Amino acid sequence: MIKLIVGLGNPGKDYQEHRHNAGFWFVESLASTKDSKFTNQSKFLGKTSSISFGSNKVFLLKPQTFMNNSGGSIKSLLSYYNISPEETLVVHDELDLPIGSVKIKLGGGHGGHNGLRDAIKALGSKDFYRLRIGIDHPGSKDDVVDYVLSAPSKAELSSIEQSMSNAINIIEMAVSGNFEDAMKALHS
Repeated sequence: MIKLIVGLGNPGKDYQEHRHNAGFWFVESLASTKDSKFTNQSKFLGKTSSISFGSNKVFLLKPQTFMNNSGGSIKSLLSYYNISPEETLVVHDELDLPIGSVKIKLGGGHGGHNGLRDAIKALGSKDFYRLRIGIDHPGSKDDVVDYVLSAPSKAELSSIEQSMSNAINIIEMAVSGNFEDAMKALHS
């Protein structure tokens, strides 16, 4: 079962529309479907909220450190509530997936994603779930930084929002531990 959903992103108005903030967009959308608001929690170096699916309470976290340092925020909340990495879903932008696609998986490497790299390092584990929101690749690795730190076009944003909506539709299955059905529903 999932007890924490973390959205990765960079804090502040200057970053909020950037592709790299897809994780923030997802947890904000999820919170809004449950009329839940985020509040600053300095002890977790982030903004938190909580939602429920039946009797399952799930914390939502938006680290307010920058992306490259988000692991400390995740670790502090996990430690405080005694949640294991395996009970955690990290939502992030994914260059290796086309815009409009979203995939869920357990474990794996960081694939060059600095937010995942820091989370793996801070948690001492790769064994957490990931919800990967496709933002496509700019074509050249030299263009990646500028690409992820820029806003998608209207058409791209619409595709990303649709993929997030599809993921929100399966999140209750994932939270309750029914990952096989969640993956089938999401990936088909």
